[in-house]
Amino acid sequence: MHRIVASRIAPLAQACLLLATLASAPAFAGDLTVNLQGIRTAAGLVKVAVVDSQAAWDGQAAPVQADGAPAQGETAQFSFKGLKPGSYAVMISHDENGNGKLDTNAMGMPLEGYGFSNNPQVMRKPTWDEARFELGEDTSTITVDLR
Repeated sequence: MHRIVASRIAPLAQACLLLATLASAPAFAGDLTVNLQGIRTAAGLVKVAVVDSQAAWDGQAAPVQADGAPAQGETAQFSFKGLKPGSYAVMISHDENGNGKLDTNAMGMPLEGYGFSNNPQVMRKPTWDEARFELGEDTSTITVDLR
């Protein structure tokens, strides 16, 4: 009788183990390449943030991924690996003088380079909807023109 019960439990245990393995498998992920154009000076640090929500867009949550590198020419390229499929937006700032912030004039207009995914042509920070794009399971490349 002990062997009969064990033989009935074994397939159930195997099924549970299979489901647990599938549930813990990583979700498909995509890669994002961000090409920047229009870097004005080879001074300072270019910073790129990838966000996946309205809250992160508004600075109330951390970016999904971020990177930065010294400016070295008029163009730059950043790669972000392993992003889950979904909605994203990219924010770029070029801290040209290295003071750790995006400098603005008295009216609040940026004095240093900046840009956003989709290159929205607005005279304010674009909305999440204006800058967001969909990323699938493949590699995607976007180009951002700095202003």
